[in-house]
Amino acid sequence: MSIAAQAPLAVRRGLRATIGAYVALTKPRIILLLLVTTVPAMVLAARGLPSPWLVLATLVGGTVSAGGANALNQYLDRDIDGVMARTRRRPLPAHRVEPGHALVFGTALGAAAFVWLALLVNLPAALLATAALAFYVFVYTLWLKRSTPQNIVIGGAAGAIPALVGWAAVTGRIGLPAVVLFAVVFLWTPPHFWALALRFSGQYAKAGVPMLPVVAGVRRTTRQIVGYSVLVVATSLALVPAAGMGPVYWISALVLGAWFVAGAVRLQRRDGRAPMRLFRDSITYLALLFAAVAVDTLIRFGP
Repeated sequence: MSIAAQAPLAVRRGLRATIGAYVALTKPRIILLLLVTTVPAMVLAARGLPSPWLVLATLVGGTVSAGGANALNQYLDRDIDGVMARTRRRPLPAHRVEPGHALVFGTALGAAAFVWLALLVNLPAALLATAALAFYVFVYTLWLKRSTPQNIVIGGAAGAIPALVGWAAVTGRIGLPAVVLFAVVFLWTPPHFWALALRFSGQYAKAGVPMLPVVAGVRRTTRQIVGYSVLVVATSLALVPAAGMGPVYWISALVLGAWFVAGAVRLQRRDGRAPMRLFRDSITYLALLFAAVAVDTLIRFGP
């Protein structure tokens, strides 16, 4: 191949690598989980299928806002990410994106998301999405993460707000069922993340991050995982009276809840060994629970 032909190929490869690095800054897999809680909340609020345009506009805005929050999180955590083996390949510690560029990128995404949601959805949804970004960046990342083992307990509020965004996108306000959905995700976050923290406790210790397994040890962490798992199931059942849910939902909540708690108990009995199974199962639990919210609503009210 001639030098002239190689040059455009190198440019294309460089462009793909740059785009890939900026996409990685947004943590797409985490965003997908957040969106899983948004759409069922919209279906429940609308008592059926909302306008496809409204769903699309809300998901686009929520994706961009969450992407901005994740980019700013990686900008602030670039020193920690460079120490931990599981995160050192992220764009900033791997020197694929300049820190200043990541800061501008995250800020621009957050601002763009607010304008998008305010203009195309409504102001309450825009304010809630921006509040989630601010809480995640300033309260969790800058303050809680490095100062207390309760970091993920309090910080989990940021990841629970998309359920409120979905409800507000349809109704323009926050209702009791939305608060219950928020509480489910809020209480689900500690057992979900502590399972991951058990797996990488040595790396968190090396980076000086006081995750619960680092500060309190395996036994106390697994006890708290069981306790929070029970609270999640109890809160999920509170949606039945709060939103008048039908048998599809409450049977699903009971079955999924028993499975989730059983996994937490198994982790405790195994003294914290193989925590990634619970981590993955917790994602499945949340996705199926919120899917049951949507399916139950559509069965009761129709599309």
